This record gives sequence, C-alpha cells and structure tokens, in this order.
Amino acid sequence: MNAQLNHPAATQGLLTLLQLGRRAREAASVEELGFIAVNETRNLLTYRQAALWLGGYGQEVAAVSGVAQLDPSAPYLQWLSRVYKAVGHDLNPQRLCAGDLTPLIGEEWGQWLPRDALVIPLASHKPGRLGTLLLARDGVWREDEVELASEVGRIYGHALLALHPRDAWFKQLRGLLRSRKWLVRIALLIVAVSCFPVRLSVLMPAEVTPLDAFVVRAPLDGVIDRFQVRPNETVATGTPLFNLDTTALESHHATAREAYATAREEYRQSSQLAVTEDKSKMEMSIHKGALDQKAVDLAYTESQLERVQVKAGRSGVAVFSDVHEWLGRAVAIGEKVMVLADPDKVELTARMPIGDQIAVKPGAEIVFYPKAAPFSSYVAIIDSVAYHAEPNDENVLAYRIRAHFRLDTAVPRLGLMGSARVYANRVPLIYTVLRRPLVVARQWFGW
Repeated sequence: MNAQLNHPAATQGLLTLLQLGRRAREAASVEELGFIAVNETRNLLTYRQAALWLGGYGQEVAAVSGVAQLDPSAPYLQWLSRVYKAVGHDLNPQRLCAGDLTPLIGEEWGQWLPRDALVIPLASHKPGRLGTLLLARDGVWREDEVELASEVGRIYGHALLALHPRDAWFKQLRGLLRSRKWLVRIALLIVAVSCFPVRLSVLMPAEVTPLDAFVVRAPLDGVIDRFQVRPNETVATGTPLFNLDTTALESHHATAREAYATAREEYRQSSQLAVTEDKSKMEMSIHKGALDQKAVDLAYTESQLERVQVKAGRSGVAVFSDVHEWLGRAVAIGEKVMVLADPDKVELTARMPIGDQIAVKPGAEIVFYPKAAPFSSYVAIIDSVAYHAEPNDENVLAYRIRAHFRLDTAVPRLGLMGSARVYANRVPLIYTVLRRPLVVARQWFGW
C-alpha cells in the first residue's frame, strides 16, 4: 500500500528532474544556468536559501536565490566566500551546519542561513569540480534527497562545462597557481629552462652570388640600343653582348672625316706653293700640324664606333636584369651592365642587420635556407665579415657576410635567394629571449 502511495511522488520527482536537466541544457549563458540552479532547483528539492559558487576554491559567488544582481562587497556574499573556502574537497554532496565550520565563521551562521545546509559539488566527466551549489533549510536532509542532489550536481556540472569548455581548465590551473608548492616548482622549472645553454644565432636575408665573376661595363658614355643575349644565357668568349646607340658617334665621325679631308687639301695646296715661295713653306708646317690633329680626331671617333659593340671577355652565364629595363637607358663610362659568372663557382652573400649583430668570425658556420626549396638547406663557412655597415635593398644598415659552401655538399643554383642563420657561441636561453628587449631598453634609457 505504501509503495502504491509513493509511486506517484517518485514519478513526479523523476519528471521534475528531467525537466530541470532540459532547462540546464537549454541555458544560453553561465548567468542563466546560475539563475536556474539557485531558483528552479526548488521544484525538485525543498530549501529556503541557495547560493552558487563557480571556479576553484576561494573564488566568487556567482548567484544567490531571490537576488537579481549581486554586490560583491555585501557582507552576506563575503561571508559565503569564507564558507566556501572552508568547505572540503569532497566530490560527493555533504551536509553542513554551523558546528562543521570554524568558530569565527560558524558564529555568524544563524544570521545568514537556516540550521541545515547541503553542499552539492558541480562535477562532470573531467576531474575536479566546476562549482558548488549550497541549499539551506530548517529540516534535516534525508538520504534519498542527498542522492537526488548528487544527480542534480552532475547535470549542472555537465551544462557548465559545455558553456565554458576552456574556462574550466583555466580555473583549475589558477587554483594550482594559488598553491605555494606548485609555485615553487614552476619557479624552479623556469630557472632551469632559462639557464639551459643554446647557440646564439641570427636569421638574415641571403643570396647565392657568383664567385670571381667578370664584370661587363659600359665602354663609353651612351645609350644602350639592343642586346644580343638574354638573362641567364650561357655565352662563349667573344660573343656580342649588347650595342650602344651610334647616332651621335656617327655624326661626330662624319664631322671628323670632313675636317680631315679639308685639312689634307689645305696641306696639299700649301706643299705645292712651297716649291716656288718661301712664305708657303711656313704655312705648309702649320697645315701639316692641323692635318695630324684631324687625323687623330678621326682615328678616335673610329675607335669609339668599334667599341659600341661589347663582347664577352670570357665564357660564362650572363647575369643581369630584364632586357627591357636596359633598352634606351643612358649609361656612363665604366657603369656595370652585367656579370659573366661560372655556375659552378658560387658563394653565399648574407647581410646581417645592425640590430641583430652578434660576434661572428671567419670560420663560423652559416646555414642557407632557399625560399624556392623549403625542405633543403646548405651549409657554408664564413670567409669574411665587413667591418662597415652598408644600406641593403630595404635601406637598412647591414654587415655583408661572404661564405663558401662546403665541398662535400651540393652547390645551390646561382641567384637563389632565401634566408641564412649564422651561429655564434653558446649562451643561456634567457639571454637569447631578452637580448633584443635589453638592446632597445638600453637605447631608450642610455645604460
């Protein structure tokens, strides 16, 4: 008969638990879940007051029954925070009264809460608790109510983890950091890692450049008319490379030729008159000097016309920029136009910015990482480091570093660009991390 009477109550309790679980799953925020926990749990368990505390031990009260907005400075909330700090770490629901707390906290119990309370941990499948729900009433908590409260705590804990999946482990970590033992361990670990020796290195832009290249320069002032070769084309000795415009030179040559013909005719006439007149002998000497001068001018213009076509002084690969960038461009005598390089004779040229300067000496190791081959690297040995910094392509002062590739490694392609890492002596890891900030701080404060 008693079982029949209790059956409708048990069914109603189960339905209320299912409805409460659905409300928890539908909560859109932690604040809404906190409101459900402290106010709507009354539909399942009878209590007079409720409070919700989220996070690790000693944190904050998130919700209180019958209160819409919390004031952290309120005496009631401050007292609840002290109560939660005194609660044990048990993951099962536990009964709580004033006698279970310290006298300093327990003497204020009757001012804020009824006689008996139930502490419900909000837990999930992960270790640790995500929060704590406190329910207080005047009556004693029965065993079946404690079991039911345990299930409610799991429902709220699962919903809380779904709303704050990352916040849960963060609060657990924050709880560990409050432990002096863990702080000492972390500090010792940081000191050990900071003192770990590593090789000091710097990453800088680098390029594969020709070794002992032959520089082709403009033989005279003029304008480039046409090219007979293309960039990266292999040429033999004596191959025509490019021509300068001959319009102005041909005009000068024609003028010099006419002047030479006039001087030669004047000299001929004066030499004929010198046979019969003594005065013409003196004029013949003057005309002879003018003829010699015009002959030199004519020979000079002829030599310039012969030099307008530049030929390769030796075999190699023609290294220069795009042809269209040079056509029609005015060049001065001695200006560099291209380079004839041997593809098998290359070196590595790197530029170390002054802000990243480290003590690098010839013989140190440098590793080249080409952009075109991200899985390839080439080891080289430094030959020289410039003592004077010069602006690079980005107008940043940098030191030029030249290095030769090892004989036991493959030689990269000429013109390949990428980055290079140069290594120096070993230093503590903390020095590598703080080196640049210390340099900037020294520049600002003048240490």
